[in-house]
Amino acid sequence: MQVLHPPGWDAPIGYANGLVVDAGRIVFIAGQVGWNARQVFESEDIAPQFEQALKNLLDVLAQAGGGPQHIGRITAYCCDKPAYLAARRDLGAVWRRLMGTHYPAMSMIFVADLLDSPGKIELEATAVLPAAPLR
Repeated sequence: MQVLHPPGWDAPIGYANGLVVDAGRIVFIAGQVGWNARQVFESEDIAPQFEQALKNLLDVLAQAGGGPQHIGRITAYCCDKPAYLAARRDLGAVWRRLMGTHYPAMSMIFVADLLDSPGKIELEATAVLPAAPLR
């Protein structure tokens, strides 16, 4: 993946403005919330929910043979802006632990509510994996 950064722009913090990827297998990952494999929320706090949602997203991606480095875009939906802003340091630590220094193109959208209560954040992603070898 090649990060797109126009000359003269300030560096984005925690995301890329754009990426270019070579052709490969595209993986679309549905919105993942902060519940466990049994669809139970273990916390109502945003940082643990974010961590679980990101783990869930990576678990789905792993089923296609991918890892964090293959994610080209993440869209985050959050229904608690004050909680998100207050937890940014903790969210950053979760990101670095699970994603390392890979920062895809990202959008953060604040919404009135999520379908799954007491969910506070939902993450969806698009990843591009190398083309499968020909058989």
